[in-house]
Amino acid sequence: MNFDEYARYDATGLADLVRRGEVHPSELLEAAIKRADDTRKLNAIVMRLDEQARRQARAIFSPDAPFAGVPFLVKDLFQDMAGLPSSMGNRVMSKVVVQEDSDVVRRWKHAGLVIFGKTNTPEFGAKNVTEPLAFGPARNPWNPQRTPGGSSGGSAAAVAAGIVPMAGANDGGGSIRIPAAACGLFGLKVGRGRISIGPLMAEGLNGAAQQGIVSRTVRDTAAMLDVLQGPEPHAPYYMPAPSVPYAQVIHQAPKRLRIGFTTQSPLGNPVDPQAVAAVEDAAKLLTDMGHIVTPVDTPFDGVQLAEDFLKAWFCSQAYFVDAICKATGASLADFEPDTRLMAAVGRSVSGVELMACEARWNDHIKRLAMFHSQHDLWLSPTLNGPAVPIGSMQTPKALEMAGDVVARLGLAGPLSQSASFKQTILQNLGWTPYTQLANLTGRPAMSVPLYWTPDGMPLGVQFVAGLNGEATLLQLASHLEQARPWAHRRLPTAT
Repeated sequence: MNFDEYARYDATGLADLVRRGEVHPSELLEAAIKRADDTRKLNAIVMRLDEQARRQARAIFSPDAPFAGVPFLVKDLFQDMAGLPSSMGNRVMSKVVVQEDSDVVRRWKHAGLVIFGKTNTPEFGAKNVTEPLAFGPARNPWNPQRTPGGSSGGSAAAVAAGIVPMAGANDGGGSIRIPAAACGLFGLKVGRGRISIGPLMAEGLNGAAQQGIVSRTVRDTAAMLDVLQGPEPHAPYYMPAPSVPYAQVIHQAPKRLRIGFTTQSPLGNPVDPQAVAAVEDAAKLLTDMGHIVTPVDTPFDGVQLAEDFLKAWFCSQAYFVDAICKATGASLADFEPDTRLMAAVGRSVSGVELMACEARWNDHIKRLAMFHSQHDLWLSPTLNGPAVPIGSMQTPKALEMAGDVVARLGLAGPLSQSASFKQTILQNLGWTPYTQLANLTGRPAMSVPLYWTPDGMPLGVQFVAGLNGEATLLQLASHLEQARPWAHRRLPTAT
């Protein structure tokens, strides 16, 4: 099977070919491996498992497996495979073998997927770009001088490049939706409790982080959600499955939806005209489809939410660093400067301060619930502009050096209150100020690839639903996909 034939199908279509005996899984795998070889410059994959996958592809597949024989890549962060390291974008962890599969990996194997690699991610998934020092930057297939976003940037680059039709991803602050928007893919972050992140932990980032995928088609994401959701004996709770599987729900037209849209940034920084155009274009399309679409104010306090998100995030980085040092004997020098700085700030936060921060999360939930009492969905840009150039989000060297000094002197708390620190943090978050809302509130959200800029870069738009709103999002996405298809779009021939 050549690349043109392989790229013509999404994962559901490839599985159907295998099920009908029209193609063997080994043929699909070899097509994926060749495409991965041909696009190495994108640096999407950091660990290849070709021979292991070839043995699996030669095995007999259950005809009932929904994705039998489909090539697949997992994200090298919280998607553990027993007997292999999970680097999390870190040099030390790239040498530490894990002992058991993550729940999602076990379900992917049972679904018949052929896993042949692990994808690039920033260290501990802590950035909105994928440029780990351990592996180097992943690159956007639409323009390799630009980022595919983060933290699921390697997965998004692999799917956009046609290596696989879908790939593992997760989202703690936008890490599914950001790269989906930057790479022209569909990305759904499910609500809290829908998919288990165990057994390594009960919840990711106190419930803000969720597992999932990035894909080219809505039907692949819907069918995958049917695979991944469900109770696990070690999970703290779960959301009951819908009465109708998501793979069937998408064939039902959505009701007439009330959608409020925003184009301004929650942080008050200027918004790229292309991001505004993407939302206005989506609003017109939705209106033409019969939905009620109206402009609204941003339905949350953007600055306060950013501060509450980052405080919890920095504390989580401190936990990762300290836990890894204790378990492996690593030193602070084994972590990136930005990670050391974030961890130092996290250690300066008292338990009482963190509890107060998490208490405010409930304020954000209540405010969003008030919005959803009047509107079914909130529409916004996913990104404040197209994919940014590689290296543009790097922390200034002066701040890196200052961070190490103040960490050694125990002055990270005062540094975190300095104008230069806050300016740097908000500047980096300024490209992605819309996505953290869904994480802190535990609500489902998606990025839909409806818009391309005049110079050919994709720029997704985001929809945030209320509690248990995954079905509504998927129905709308399927409706939009029919109205304005995107999966047929092809990369520049040089990629």
